[in-house]
Amino acid sequence: MLDTPAPMATADVVRGTARLLLRHDCLTVTEVPLGNGRRADLMGLCPNGRVTIVEVKVSRADLLGDAKWTEYLDYCDRFFWAIPAHLDASLLDRVEMLPARAGLIVADRYDAAIVREPAIIALAPSRRRAETLRVARRAARRLLGDLDDGVLSAT
Repeated sequence: MLDTPAPMATADVVRGTARLLLRHDCLTVTEVPLGNGRRADLMGLCPNGRVTIVEVKVSRADLLGDAKWTEYLDYCDRFFWAIPAHLDASLLDRVEMLPARAGLIVADRYDAAIVREPAIIALAPSRRRAETLRVARRAARRLLGDLDDGVLSAT
């Protein structure tokens, strides 16, 4: 198997992970730009108000080469890595991957499982409000775009 990211493999992991989180009533939006210029692969709002970010990695090189992931931690209460089953999960046990802070989800196209729960570090109320609005507005913008492509060009 090649160790390069494949678009379909990434979409598969995103789909399975979103399904898992939905079963936990955590509603997700993909590709959410954050206030620091980074982009979350998946960002979810949970019924208890928690904000969850999931970073998807489908290759060893992509996972080990990611030096920016800690920049997501200020924007969520909990952070997960999501990987396909073929990727060696033990790579995430390295100290620099903060295994106590980052959870692990193993996913395929149809489903996913939480292998390791992350620590929950509560966001400050003002940041929680900002991130909740960010996700809600992103979801609404996408819905409007689905309903009427012309509406987005007017905003």
